[in-house]
Amino acid sequence: MSKLSIRACADIEAGTPPLSVSELSVRYRTERGIAHALEKVSLTVATGSNLGLVGESGCGKSTFLKAAMGVLPENAEIVRGAVFLEGENLTVAGKERRRQRRWARMSMITQSALNALDPVHRVGDQIVDAIRAHESCSYRDALERVKRMLELVGVDPGRIREYPHQFSGGMRQRAIIAMALILNPRVVLADEPTTSLDVIVQDQIFRRIRRLQAELGFSMLLVTHDLALVIENCDRIAVMYGGVIVEEGPTAEVVNAPVHPYTLGLKNSLPHLDRKAEPIAIPGTPPDLVHLPQGCRFAARCPFAVEKCRQTQPDLSEVAPGHWAACHRHDEITELRAEAARPETWSGLQNIREAS
Repeated sequence: MSKLSIRACADIEAGTPPLSVSELSVRYRTERGIAHALEKVSLTVATGSNLGLVGESGCGKSTFLKAAMGVLPENAEIVRGAVFLEGENLTVAGKERRRQRRWARMSMITQSALNALDPVHRVGDQIVDAIRAHESCSYRDALERVKRMLELVGVDPGRIREYPHQFSGGMRQRAIIAMALILNPRVVLADEPTTSLDVIVQDQIFRRIRRLQAELGFSMLLVTHDLALVIENCDRIAVMYGGVIVEEGPTAEVVNAPVHPYTLGLKNSLPHLDRKAEPIAIPGTPPDLVHLPQGCRFAARCPFAVEKCRQTQPDLSEVAPGHWAACHRHDEITELRAEAARPETWSGLQNIREAS
């Protein structure tokens, strides 16, 4: 059992966090072969806190959410590990038990509100259905609860009888948030919740979510490719690459003093008002999960990779109290940070790739 897995189990015993995932590995059966989507992923969402999970598209973030919610597709399988919701191992629970716990104690804000809402049913009725699927109450009582929740998320309760197409994008997303919170869950999984919205509406929605957290007390796992959203909204951050966690720790510490080269690259890609130079992109693409490379999964895109990186996958090590990273060269991080800030460090890697 890894150090992070031991820590996750210890957290369960100490305070029973809303969500704790230990050593989770997921595989997909595809026409090309077995895709190794997640490999020994361990994360804990503490009570009253926000954890941000960041990484590029295809790194395993959505698979992690689906595994946690128990809604993996038929061609996917959890081959190792456990998902604990309030201390209960959902990976060994029956389908009906998982259905009961889902939404009532752990809910999800999806990234596409237009697709998540049924276009032929009124918005209010869809949220009512979510209540009555888990609780015994009258339609009238449920409707009153929906009106109060819509008001909390910033939607006029008078529009409860309207259809999704009559809502703006921001209003639809607020309706999805209302549906996710209507049963007062202990933890909310937010999957790119504002990805299709403009930055002003994004800010409005996250302000609303933070206000609701103060009132309702739920914890949140925010899954996104946008590092800036995590910086603004999360206490801790986990960086995922190629189906593994490469760095995890307090948000301010990880962003201000990143240890893994991939995290360094993500930070470099952020625009800065006080920086004249353009953001620095990471050359290349994430690894093929069907044909994973030997060694570190970031080695092919890393300007600091040495032979050991290409041969052996590094373990997560505690590089500072509560701060973990998986890099063979973490002891040299001060020098590597200085090199990573130079555009030519990354462009040189691109030139080598093009020449080969």
